[in-house]
Amino acid sequence: MIKATSDKQSALAEVIKRSAPKEGICETSIPSLFFIQHSTAYGPVHSVYKPSVCIIVQGEKELLLGGERLLYGPNHYLVASVDLPVSGQILKASDSAPYLAMKMEFTPAEILEVMEEGALQFSTAEDPKRGMYVSEVERPILDVAVRLTSLLVSPKDIPVLAPLIKKEILYRVLQGKHGSALGQMAIQGSNTQRIRDVIDHIRREFNQSFRIEDLADIAGMSVSSLHRHFREVTAMSPIQFQKQIRLQEARQLLLYEDADIIEAALHVGYESASQFSREYARLFGYPPRKDINRLKKNGAG
Repeated sequence: MIKATSDKQSALAEVIKRSAPKEGICETSIPSLFFIQHSTAYGPVHSVYKPSVCIIVQGEKELLLGGERLLYGPNHYLVASVDLPVSGQILKASDSAPYLAMKMEFTPAEILEVMEEGALQFSTAEDPKRGMYVSEVERPILDVAVRLTSLLVSPKDIPVLAPLIKKEILYRVLQGKHGSALGQMAIQGSNTQRIRDVIDHIRREFNQSFRIEDLADIAGMSVSSLHRHFREVTAMSPIQFQKQIRLQEARQLLLYEDADIIEAALHVGYESASQFSREYARLFGYPPRKDINRLKKNGAG
């Protein structure tokens, strides 16, 4: 079994090396499927993970979600069930053994469809679980991943077969040890789904101030329940979540659109440029201008 799993990982590694012509994240011709390749340790990089399944076939990566550390490598896969701001860095990578991974994004509707077709049921009364987790990878998931990536050599089959194989991957993940954490996200009326509604609202209105009572109304919860459940899913409070979204958006404006510091601060909802600069430095380790100059010097721009 161990050798069979290793063979599947080797097959995936060959597809990724062949299909990812450059360093970083590469789109594929299969919708919502991405390959990642890095030949050196890399990061930390701040980003917002969309709902997705990520399988590493070579190398090792660390993610920080709030104050929680998630470490995973070729024996694991990672699932993000909701949008989550994280900091990540690749710990193991080299020219001879580059970091190689595949990421498949999905939507709540796709999860719900698989649950209905597979007659998978999860209790709506269950308390929310963390919206990101690492689980041991098993051969059935690798089998399906190999079949999905193999479609890249047969483009005419992608429109018909890719959606079916994607469903099978989601079905396997839902049946895994932590599958209920993913299933709860899609069930209408579950506590996790209601927290997801709050997350979606903050994502859309990240540059607007909010009252915690208004977020509680969106979730249909008391303020205390909202705080407790939101922290359980995201490992942070609603205000901390919004702050990370705001600062990541501001960083993109400074880096790629040459916005000045005051302009970026105002755009993402800060009234004080000095407060913006303090919180920016706290998250990214450098004040805005120094951080952007450093990133551009290192080729990020």
